[in-house]
Amino acid sequence: MQIAVLGAGAGGTAMAFDCADHGHDVRLFDFSEFPDNIAAIAADGGIHADGDIGGYAKIALATHDVDEAIDGAELIYVVGPAYSTAPFGEAVAGKLAAGQTVVVSPSSCGGALAFKKAAGLAVDDDSIRVAETSTLHYAVRLTEPGRVRVFLKLKAGNLLAALPGRHTEDVLKLIEDVYPSMEAAGSVLQTSLQNANPIIHPAVTLANAARIEGTGGNFLFYEEGVSDATGRLIEALDKERIAIGAALGLEILPDPVMGMRQGYMLADNYGEAYRNAPGFKGIGAQPKLDHRYLNEDVGYGLVFMSGLGQQVGVETPNIDAMIRLTSVLMGRDYASELKRTPQSLGIGGLTSEELSTL
Repeated sequence: MQIAVLGAGAGGTAMAFDCADHGHDVRLFDFSEFPDNIAAIAADGGIHADGDIGGYAKIALATHDVDEAIDGAELIYVVGPAYSTAPFGEAVAGKLAAGQTVVVSPSSCGGALAFKKAAGLAVDDDSIRVAETSTLHYAVRLTEPGRVRVFLKLKAGNLLAALPGRHTEDVLKLIEDVYPSMEAAGSVLQTSLQNANPIIHPAVTLANAARIEGTGGNFLFYEEGVSDATGRLIEALDKERIAIGAALGLEILPDPVMGMRQGYMLADNYGEAYRNAPGFKGIGAQPKLDHRYLNEDVGYGLVFMSGLGQQVGVETPNIDAMIRLTSVLMGRDYASELKRTPQSLGIGGLTSEELSTL
């Protein structure tokens, strides 16, 4: 199958490697302002990986030309942080062909909705199938251009939903050779809410703010950054996320429970289970506070969850406090920026019952 991967960060590079390693014809795209990884892969003709999956895989094309990347592709992965979803959608607007399938991975809260809006597609348009996953399928870091270290490829617990949802099973069949453990979600709101990055990353970052600024992130984010008190903060945020799901009739699993299913964690608690998690071992902290762990996971993720909570009648005092505190530390007002909200995604006027049918 011809596959295009849009986004040549660590996640996109790992996905391109994995798909190519399974025998697919893979084209990797990123914007010209991110040249290093594309140049290295183009020069080498492929990607090197080590860790949970490893080896060398040939890539058909590494390019800054999105038309070359998506031309004839049966499957298109959109891989990157939340703030990359709309630019990728805008880049392919008017260029997608009927019958193509797009998978936004990870959703980062409303990813499929954000992509469709940016690409000029109606929410119920199914001439081009658009789906999203609850999380990235890898714990991964770029070690140098053209080379990734894969700490973990998920064993289970990554949910997928299409928009509209009637196409979910067809999309799962399309990707099952590379991702046999991917699971069907009830809707894109379940994939959005099951993404725990906004619950974990900001809590650990704020609890270690002085350490990050003082050392430039010279410590292990989970092994050294998650104290039992930090775990209690993660748990408080998690309970509000789970309550929003319940108001929508969706079962959102607690993060440690999902972490055990995925292979990240060995125990169901919010403290030492993170410190001793096999899937988190060796992952360093970010070098500064101005990082996606706050800008994405608060500005897009927690702001979206707070807005969705208000819409379905669930109070989120701890999520709201995290948004306010992060805004103070960063000198910006994440809530007022409205980067991603139910209103901005076109679902702000829907009732709980209508939301559950997406």
